[in-house]
Amino acid sequence: METQPSVKYPATSDNSSGSMILSQVGNTPLISLNSIFAELAIKLYGKAEWYNPGGSVKDRPAARILRNAIASGELSDGKIFLDSTSGNMGIAYATLGAALRIPVHLVIPGNAGPERLNRLQALGAHLTLSDPLEGSDGAHEVAAAMVASDPDRYYFADQYNNNANVEAHFESTGPEIWAQTHGEITHFIAGMGTTGTMTGTGRYLKQQNPAIRLIAVQPDSPLHGLEGLKHLATSPTPGIFDESVPDETIAVGTEETYALLRFLATTQGLLLGISSGAALVGASKLCAGLAYANVVVILPDSGVKYLSQPFWGKK
Repeated sequence: METQPSVKYPATSDNSSGSMILSQVGNTPLISLNSIFAELAIKLYGKAEWYNPGGSVKDRPAARILRNAIASGELSDGKIFLDSTSGNMGIAYATLGAALRIPVHLVIPGNAGPERLNRLQALGAHLTLSDPLEGSDGAHEVAAAMVASDPDRYYFADQYNNNANVEAHFESTGPEIWAQTHGEITHFIAGMGTTGTMTGTGRYLKQQNPAIRLIAVQPDSPLHGLEGLKHLATSPTPGIFDESVPDETIAVGTEETYALLRFLATTQGLLLGISSGAALVGASKLCAGLAYANVVVILPDSGVKYLSQPFWGKK
C-alpha cells in the first residue's frame, strides 16, 4: 500500500477552490419526462443529479461528510480520508477531496468499470481493489479492517452508517424538490443503495405533506446487474436505513432496466446511468396504475461512466 502524504487540512472557508466546489453541490434541475412516458396521464419529473460537480447524487452526502469531519476535528492533520465505494461516492469524495487538498483512499471492487477507475486515479485518489465477487459489501469489510488495523492513520467515512448521508438529503434534496414542485408533489421515487437518499428526502417530504407517497426501488433478486442498488433482503442493512420511511417498494429487473436505458438513449437522446434507469422502470410500473399524480424520480447519474458495459449494443 502506498504511503499517503501528510497535509494540513484547510478550513473550507479559507480554501477558495474547496469553498467554490462545495457551493456548486445541489440545486440540480427537474427535467420533464412526460414526452417519454406519453401514455401515462401523470406529470413525471426526473431530478437530474449529474449536474453536481462530481456528476452524481453522491456529491450531496460526500460534501456533508467532509464538512462534518473537518468541523469536528476527526479529520485532523495527517489522517487519510477512507471509505468503500462502488463508484459514484468515491468519485464524489475524490472530486471534493482534491479541491480541499485532502488525501482520499478508496476501497472499490476490482471489477469496477474502467471509466470509474480511470477517473478516480485522474483525481488523485489512492485505490485498494477488493474481491469482485464480494461486491460493495466486501469492499466495506476491507475498509473497516484497514481502519481497525491502523485507527490513527485513517478517518473512516463509512457512508452506510454515517448520519451525514441522511442529513444531506434532508437539508438539500428534499427542500429543493418541494420548492421546485411548488409543494404539489404526490409521489417520490428513489433507488435503494446506501438508502440515504430515500431516508433523508423522504423524511423531509413527509414533514411537509404526510400524504406524499414514498416509493423505494430495488433489484428483484440478489443476483442482478443494477450497479449502485442493493437487494436489501439478502444484503447487510445500512445502519442509516429507516424502514418506516418508504410507503412501498417496487422490485425491478436487470434486463428491463437495460432495455429502457437503450430506448431512452436511442430515441430520446437521454443517456442515463443504470440506477437512473432502474428508478424509471419503477416509475413506469407505479404510474401505470395512477389516474393522476405529480411524480419526482431521483436520477442519480448519467450514462457516461457505464459505456463499457456490453448491454448498450444489445437489441
